[in-house]
Amino acid sequence: MNISRNLVLWIIILVLIVALFNLFQAPTSRTQSREMSFTEFMASVEGNEINSVTIQGNNISGNTRDGTEFRTYAPEDPSLVPSLRSNGVDIKAVPKSDGETTLWSILISWFPMLLLIGVWIFFMRQMQGGGGKAMGFGKSRAKLLTEKQGRVTFEDVAGIDEAKQELE
Repeated sequence: MNISRNLVLWIIILVLIVALFNLFQAPTSRTQSREMSFTEFMASVEGNEINSVTIQGNNISGNTRDGTEFRTYAPEDPSLVPSLRSNGVDIKAVPKSDGETTLWSILISWFPMLLLIGVWIFFMRQMQGGGGKAMGFGKSRAKLLTEKQGRVTFEDVAGIDEAKQELE
């Protein structure tokens, strides 16, 4: 019973470590897209080198006329869309994806606190048990004595010869 519970615990820990490792890895796509500066992007737009763009918030990705994929970050520029339209660029706008990112950010931000609470509960449960467990070194094994049990007075030992010899 204990071995299977420990094995399940280690498997869960291993799965969580692998999941966190994969979460923080840079996303890899099948096709490598080239990072382009915004100035270079605008120069390519004005030179009719851009075929299509996808705008998602301030992130812009797209294809050039020769088929190369690119991505860039655009500042708040009100003349961007009119410039793209005047140069015959196919524009696709996509809303920001906040739902999935927000869920992961909440989960990651709360993970250390939940881990600390879990460890605290584990130690509290261990301290409730008897000896032989973690944190069991502070347990007192002293027995509570009442007045009826084990009370020794001077009258109880007054007649003992050894006690009298030590006093002389």
